[in-house]
Amino acid sequence: MRAAGSRLVQLSMNRSIRVLRVGQRYVRDERTLTHLCLVSRAMGAESIFIEDAEKDVTGTLDEVNRNWGGDFRAVLGTPWRQVLKEAKKEGRSVVHLTMYGIPLQEKVPELRELEKLLIVVGGPKVPGQVYHEADYNVSVTSQPHSEIAALAVALHEIQGGEELKRTFAKSKLRILPSARGKRVVQN
Repeated sequence: MRAAGSRLVQLSMNRSIRVLRVGQRYVRDERTLTHLCLVSRAMGAESIFIEDAEKDVTGTLDEVNRNWGGDFRAVLGTPWRQVLKEAKKEGRSVVHLTMYGIPLQEKVPELRELEKLLIVVGGPKVPGQVYHEADYNVSVTSQPHSEIAALAVALHEIQGGEELKRTFAKSKLRILPSARGKRVVQN
């Protein structure tokens, strides 16, 4: 437990978080997808499902895992409907991040109680079925914004900041925090 304001918050160390990206913007999506994957990895998710993406996304993630540790993976080509169905079968709670949802700060205490989550973010217009199948439709803000930013904020809030202390096994490189400059050491 840790104090959050005047109340105690129970944080789960056994939480399993996966991310699903619904939709694809073909014009400018390659870097967006890579950044969505990197944020998912760095902020505590174990994997991301992307229906349509180039294979170099997985190549980038493999390289990041090799150098910086961990075993985060991107699963390509699985239709989002199938990912939702399998998540429900596994007992995962589906949390859809949408600017039209209930404010995140109202749902955080409830979301922190969940052990298995599938967090859904959308690229272009998200099909109505996602809104109906989600257990939670949650907004980080009720204004247009980036799905990458929304995912980072949601992961941070759900995990109560504990993801920032996370270490990654089998890393070749490690950053030594420094007030000035860059300090990277090889393990």
